[in-house]
Amino acid sequence: MILAFNGSPPFIDSDLFMSESSAIDLTEAISSRVKTEREARNWSLSELAERSGVSKAMISKVERGEASPTATVLGRLSGAFGLTLSTLLALAEQTGERLARHAGQPVWQDPETGYTRRRISPPTGGVLELLEIELPVGVRVPYPPDAFVFQHQQIWVTKGVLTFREGQQVYRLAEGDCLQLGAPAECEFFNGGDAVCCYVVGLVRR
Repeated sequence: MILAFNGSPPFIDSDLFMSESSAIDLTEAISSRVKTEREARNWSLSELAERSGVSKAMISKVERGEASPTATVLGRLSGAFGLTLSTLLALAEQTGERLARHAGQPVWQDPETGYTRRRISPPTGGVLELLEIELPVGVRVPYPPDAFVFQHQQIWVTKGVLTFREGQQVYRLAEGDCLQLGAPAECEFFNGGDAVCCYVVGLVRR
Protein backbone atom coordinates (compact mmCIF):
# COMPACT_ATOMS: atom_id res chain seq x y z
CA MET A 1 0.00 0.00 0.00
CA ILE A 2 1.27 3.48 -0.85
CA LEU A 3 0.48 6.27 1.57
CA ALA A 4 -0.20 9.76 0.26
CA PHE A 5 2.72 11.08 2.29
CA ASN A 6 5.20 8.53 3.61
CA GLY A 7 7.97 10.02 5.75
CA SER A 8 11.36 8.61 6.74
CA PRO A 9 11.34 7.29 10.34
CA PRO A 10 14.52 6.77 12.38
CA PHE A 11 16.28 3.46 11.64
CA ILE A 12 14.42 0.53 13.22
CA ASP A 13 15.33 -3.14 12.84
CA SER A 14 11.93 -3.97 11.38
CA ASP A 15 11.41 -2.49 7.91
CA LEU A 16 7.70 -3.15 8.39
CA PHE A 17 7.28 -0.51 11.07
CA MET A 18 5.79 2.44 9.14
CA SER A 19 3.18 4.38 11.08
CA GLU A 20 0.64 6.89 9.78
CA SER A 21 2.44 9.58 11.78
CA SER A 22 5.34 9.38 9.30
CA ALA A 23 2.93 10.37 6.52
CA ILE A 24 1.85 13.38 8.52
CA ASP A 25 5.48 14.34 9.16
CA LEU A 26 6.20 14.71 5.42
CA THR A 27 3.04 16.75 4.91
CA GLU A 28 4.18 19.10 7.65
CA ALA A 29 7.72 19.19 6.26
CA ILE A 30 6.49 20.26 2.82
CA SER A 31 4.22 22.91 4.35
CA SER A 32 7.07 24.24 6.43
CA ARG A 33 9.48 24.22 3.47
CA VAL A 34 7.14 26.25 1.27
CA LYS A 35 6.74 28.84 4.02
CA THR A 36 10.49 28.90 4.70
CA GLU A 37 11.31 29.47 1.01
CA ARG A 38 8.73 32.26 0.75
CA GLU A 39 9.87 34.03 3.91
CA ALA A 40 13.56 33.68 2.96
CA ARG A 41 12.77 35.82 -0.09
CA ASN A 42 10.69 38.29 1.95
CA TRP A 43 7.68 37.58 -0.24
CA SER A 44 4.12 38.03 0.92
CA LEU A 45 1.49 35.42 0.11
CA SER A 46 0.18 37.76 -2.57
CA GLU A 47 3.60 38.11 -4.19
CA LEU A 48 4.16 34.35 -4.30
CA ALA A 49 0.66 33.92 -5.73
CA GLU A 50 1.45 36.42 -8.50
CA ARG A 51 4.81 34.82 -9.32
CA SER A 52 3.54 31.23 -9.29
CA GLY A 53 -0.01 31.48 -10.60
CA VAL A 54 -1.25 29.62 -7.50
CA SER A 55 -4.02 31.35 -5.57
CA LYS A 56 -3.21 33.11 -2.30
CA ALA A 57 -5.86 31.01 -0.55
CA MET A 58 -4.29 27.73 -1.75
CA ILE A 59 -0.78 28.81 -0.73
CA SER A 60 -2.06 29.73 2.71
CA LYS A 61 -3.73 26.33 3.09
CA VAL A 62 -0.57 24.54 1.95
CA GLU A 63 1.60 26.45 4.44
CA ARG A 64 -0.82 25.65 7.28
CA GLY A 65 -0.94 21.99 6.27
CA GLU A 66 -4.65 22.19 5.56
CA ALA A 67 -4.40 21.14 1.90
CA SER A 68 -2.40 18.43 0.12
CA PRO A 69 -0.83 20.23 -2.88
CA THR A 70 -0.95 18.55 -6.27
CA ALA A 71 2.15 17.96 -8.40
CA THR A 72 1.08 20.88 -10.62
CA VAL A 73 0.74 23.25 -7.65
CA LEU A 74 4.10 22.21 -6.21
CA GLY A 75 5.66 22.52 -9.67
CA ARG A 76 4.44 26.11 -9.96
CA LEU A 77 5.58 27.02 -6.45
CA SER A 78 9.03 25.47 -6.92
CA GLY A 79 9.40 27.27 -10.27
CA ALA A 80 8.58 30.60 -8.61
CA PHE A 81 11.31 29.90 -6.03
CA GLY A 82 13.81 29.08 -8.79
CA LEU A 83 13.91 25.45 -7.63
CA THR A 84 12.95 22.19 -9.24
CA LEU A 85 10.03 20.28 -7.75
CA SER A 86 12.47 17.52 -6.87
CA THR A 87 14.74 19.96 -5.02
CA LEU A 88 11.84 21.46 -3.08
CA LEU A 89 10.71 18.02 -1.93
CA ALA A 90 14.28 16.91 -1.24
CA LEU A 91 14.82 19.92 1.02
CA ALA A 92 11.70 18.93 2.95
CA GLU A 93 12.86 15.29 3.19
CA GLN A 94 16.54 15.92 3.96
CA THR A 95 17.95 14.04 6.98
CA GLY A 96 21.62 13.37 6.21
CA GLU A 97 21.15 9.58 6.26
CA ARG A 98 23.34 7.81 3.64
CA LEU A 99 21.34 4.57 3.47
CA ALA A 100 17.81 4.56 2.04
CA ARG A 101 16.08 1.23 2.61
CA HIS A 102 13.08 0.59 0.37
CA ALA A 103 10.59 0.59 3.24
CA GLY A 104 11.83 3.97 4.41
CA GLN A 105 12.02 5.77 1.06
CA PRO A 106 9.61 8.73 1.09
CA VAL A 107 6.64 8.37 -1.26
CA TRP A 108 4.59 11.38 -2.29
CA GLN A 109 1.24 10.92 -4.02
CA ASP A 110 -0.59 13.59 -5.96
CA PRO A 111 -4.04 13.70 -4.31
CA GLU A 112 -5.63 14.75 -7.59
CA THR A 113 -4.22 12.24 -10.11
CA GLY A 114 -2.74 9.37 -8.10
CA TYR A 115 0.71 10.07 -9.58
CA THR A 116 3.32 8.78 -7.12
CA ARG A 117 6.96 9.77 -6.64
CA ARG A 118 9.37 7.62 -4.64
CA ARG A 119 12.69 9.16 -3.68
CA ILE A 120 15.15 6.28 -4.12
CA SER A 121 18.30 8.21 -3.19
CA PRO A 122 19.31 8.76 0.44
CA PRO A 123 18.15 12.21 1.61
CA THR A 124 21.63 13.64 2.02
CA GLY A 125 21.31 16.54 -0.39
CA GLY A 126 23.91 14.99 -2.73
CA VAL A 127 24.46 15.97 -6.36
CA LEU A 128 22.83 12.84 -7.83
CA GLU A 129 19.16 12.10 -7.18
CA LEU A 130 17.13 9.07 -8.33
CA LEU A 131 13.33 9.08 -8.35
CA GLU A 132 10.84 6.36 -9.24
CA ILE A 133 7.54 7.52 -10.71
CA GLU A 134 4.25 5.66 -11.20
CA LEU A 135 1.93 7.41 -13.65
CA PRO A 136 -1.66 6.09 -13.77
CA VAL A 137 -3.49 5.54 -17.07
CA GLY A 138 -4.75 8.75 -18.67
CA VAL A 139 -2.86 11.08 -16.33
CA ARG A 140 -1.05 14.17 -17.61
CA VAL A 141 1.47 16.04 -15.44
CA PRO A 142 2.72 19.35 -16.90
CA TYR A 143 5.70 21.34 -15.65
CA PRO A 144 6.84 24.89 -16.53
CA PRO A 145 10.35 25.53 -17.96
CA ASP A 146 11.50 26.93 -14.60
CA ALA A 147 11.21 23.45 -13.12
CA PHE A 148 14.15 22.26 -15.28
CA VAL A 149 16.54 25.22 -15.14
CA PHE A 150 18.92 23.98 -12.43
CA GLN A 151 19.31 20.31 -13.35
CA HIS A 152 20.36 17.79 -15.99
CA GLN A 153 17.73 15.07 -16.24
CA GLN A 154 17.29 11.64 -17.81
CA ILE A 155 14.13 9.53 -17.96
CA TRP A 156 14.32 5.72 -18.05
CA VAL A 157 11.05 3.85 -18.60
CA THR A 158 10.90 0.55 -16.69
CA LYS A 159 7.26 -0.42 -17.33
CA GLY A 160 4.56 0.60 -19.79
CA VAL A 161 4.72 3.48 -22.28
CA LEU A 162 5.34 7.16 -21.54
CA THR A 163 4.47 10.01 -23.89
CA PHE A 164 6.77 12.89 -23.03
CA ARG A 165 6.42 16.37 -24.55
CA GLU A 166 9.42 18.69 -24.37
CA GLY A 167 8.48 22.03 -25.92
CA GLN A 168 7.19 21.15 -29.40
CA GLN A 169 8.95 17.78 -29.49
CA VAL A 170 6.98 14.65 -28.51
CA TYR A 171 8.66 11.35 -27.57
CA ARG A 172 7.01 7.95 -27.16
CA LEU A 173 9.16 6.06 -24.69
CA ALA A 174 8.67 2.30 -24.36
CA GLU A 175 10.02 -0.04 -21.69
CA GLY A 176 13.81 0.21 -21.52
CA ASP A 177 14.03 3.53 -23.42
CA CYS A 178 16.08 6.33 -21.84
CA LEU A 179 15.83 10.01 -22.79
CA GLN A 180 18.17 12.83 -21.84
CA LEU A 181 16.37 16.16 -21.60
CA GLY A 182 17.60 19.17 -23.53
CA ALA A 183 17.40 22.87 -22.70
CA PRO A 184 14.69 23.90 -20.18
CA ALA A 185 11.27 23.90 -21.84
CA GLU A 186 7.64 23.44 -20.91
CA CYS A 187 7.18 19.69 -20.48
CA GLU A 188 4.37 17.21 -20.00
CA PHE A 189 4.36 13.56 -18.89
CA PHE A 190 1.39 11.56 -20.20
CA ASN A 191 0.35 7.94 -19.87
CA GLY A 192 -1.80 7.18 -22.91
CA GLY A 193 -1.44 3.42 -22.53
CA ASP A 194 -3.69 0.86 -20.89
CA ALA A 195 -1.49 0.11 -17.86
CA VAL A 196 0.41 2.01 -15.18
CA CYS A 197 3.63 3.53 -16.50
CA CYS A 198 6.72 3.37 -14.30
CA TYR A 199 9.92 5.31 -14.95
CA VAL A 200 13.06 6.35 -13.16
CA VAL A 201 14.26 9.95 -13.25
CA GLY A 202 17.95 10.67 -12.77
CA LEU A 203 18.81 14.25 -11.75
CA VAL A 204 22.15 16.02 -11.51
CA ARG A 205 22.19 19.64 -10.43
CA ARG A 206 23.75 22.09 -12.87
